[in-house]
Amino acid sequence: MGEILRNGLEEVGGVAILFRAAVRQIFSRPFEGEQIRHQLFQLGVRSLSITTITAVFTGMVLALETAYTLAQYGARMLIGKAVALSMVQELGPVLTAIVVAGRVGAGITAEIGTMNVTEQVDAIRALGADPVKKLVMPKVVATFLMVPALTVLADFVGILGGLFISVMELGQSGSYYLRQVVTTLSFRDVFTGTGKTPVFALIIALVACYNGLRASGGADGVGRATTRTVVTASIAILVSNFFLTKLFFVVL
Repeated sequence: MGEILRNGLEEVGGVAILFRAAVRQIFSRPFEGEQIRHQLFQLGVRSLSITTITAVFTGMVLALETAYTLAQYGARMLIGKAVALSMVQELGPVLTAIVVAGRVGAGITAEIGTMNVTEQVDAIRALGADPVKKLVMPKVVATFLMVPALTVLADFVGILGGLFISVMELGQSGSYYLRQVVTTLSFRDVFTGTGKTPVFALIIALVACYNGLRASGGADGVGRATTRTVVTASIAILVSNFFLTKLFFVVL
């Protein structure tokens, strides 16, 4: 138990040190603008399809389940309110972060881990460059910018999925559904959801880069590091979501 706790604290400390180094490199010259633009495309734009599919079907299932539950209380017409609040406050941010952790986090660890075990990271150091600036910082910045944007898209698409079910399956008016959505959502609801996403993004990028830089033992080691990234990032997202939600409820 003591060894597990010590290893956990060492990893948290290592991720914190990596975060500090990445932040310093953001403001040091030369500015890696081309690398950041490349990562924005690779990590963000290429995650659009999986994020959209996840969100739209989540919204559709949520509308079906909500309609069944509300019908028992004679409140079936409130589907728009239930879907909007659930997607914007919780499901949109958390599902998007977990999907990104699976796709982007695993990809980052596999890329950096492969470079580490084939000594390409050592070659970067030998050329006088900083691996944190070349490899870590662009990925952290790109993930930090794209996860909130993907979450907003997921919220929007998930609500449209609920609209589709409400109109096609439940016979509800589309304009009534949308009016419920617009009149229900407040600034507090939107901020409570999207305000968590920068934290989720940092968790995904830093855990992935940290595990990639520590990967060893050839292809098996890279595979283990990739699995560790997905598991660790997913758990950290769920745990931090609880504390961030409590924080926002107190502050807002």
